[in-house]
Amino acid sequence: MTTAQEFWETFYSERDQVWSGRPNPLLVREAERLTPGSALDIGCAEGGDAVWLAKRGWRVLGVDVSQVALDRALQHAFDAGVEISVERHDLKATFPEGEYDLVSAQFLHSPVEEDGERNSILKRASRAVAPGGYLIIGGHAGAPSWSEHQDYCFPTTKDVLDHLKLTDNWIVVTDEIVERPLVGPDGQEETRKDNVLTVKRLL
Repeated sequence: MTTAQEFWETFYSERDQVWSGRPNPLLVREAERLTPGSALDIGCAEGGDAVWLAKRGWRVLGVDVSQVALDRALQHAFDAGVEISVERHDLKATFPEGEYDLVSAQFLHSPVEEDGERNSILKRASRAVAPGGYLIIGGHAGAPSWSEHQDYCFPTTKDVLDHLKLTDNWIVVTDEIVERPLVGPDGQEETRKDNVLTVKRLL
């Protein structure tokens, strides 16, 4: 069986650049109203979100299982004239230390994900949120028609909340489904639904 690290190292090594370098719109919408502090970006990939946060004054630690992706994130930050820190973690095994004013988990989906792995990672992410801090989770609500991953079970925000089992020390700030236009590899035009969940730790 292919490990997460093997899969993602291969995924990023096959191309010089995979993602656009722009931040995820769901993160931008949720985080632009927040006061900068310390931020943890889990599954940071090539650093689009981490660099955007750093430009806004956040002290960012980006985490990914792929060293290729992390090297590109550092280069992206250098090119943008900002500093970020990175650490390589297979998040089902190890997790960054400390607490953060913002923990971001954007589109933490994986074809090699094991049962319950994402839920476990997000639970650990919630434990990394400092008092007064936020956890922002963005995810796909389904696969486009041309995707080979039609059988992937995309969790709803209710699914995520049920597994997080947050206490009364938390409040839900945002719980929404967002639709956006999407164009496929052969020009197919569709609308894709994503979900966004933002929760705040009070104490």
